[in-house]
Amino acid sequence: MRNNSKCGVGVVFGTNLQIGQNVAIWNYVVLGDNTKIGDGTIIGSFCDIGKNVVLGKNCNIQAHVTISNGCILGDNVFIAPNSSLLNDKYPKSTTMTPPTIKDGAAIGGGVTILPGVTVGEKAVVGGGSVVAKDVAPKTVVAGCPAKVVMSLEEYEAKREAFIAKHLVKP
Repeated sequence: MRNNSKCGVGVVFGTNLQIGQNVAIWNYVVLGDNTKIGDGTIIGSFCDIGKNVVLGKNCNIQAHVTISNGCILGDNVFIAPNSSLLNDKYPKSTTMTPPTIKDGAAIGGGVTILPGVTVGEKAVVGGGSVVAKDVAPKTVVAGCPAKVVMSLEEYEAKREAFIAKHLVKP
């Protein structure tokens, strides 16, 4: 690796990869052919990143995440552990319809994003959700199937209150 990037052990590199500056790839990651990883992105251990995937700048892909062939993630996307982005609506087909995750979206742990879905800018998907339909920008969805549970403004207010309550004081 080059460009001030870091790489753990057991990483499998496909052909024709484009890896940006200051990327960190942890242990036992598979990177498919023709994949592009933007500057400052972090990929946790035991991830499977398919072929023809685009990961934007400053993404945080945590451990045990599967990103299927052809998926596109914008900049500043967060994906928590054990989540899967799927691309085949009618397995085993020859027509892939990978999901798209827009800038600033956050995907909770154990989430499944079904083929063809778009998760909008700054949207939040609650942990354990199954996303079967597009998620509007700045919307928070949760459940199986995922449904709108609050606005981004409500979410951020609850988040700030939680952090303030649980802040460790010296």
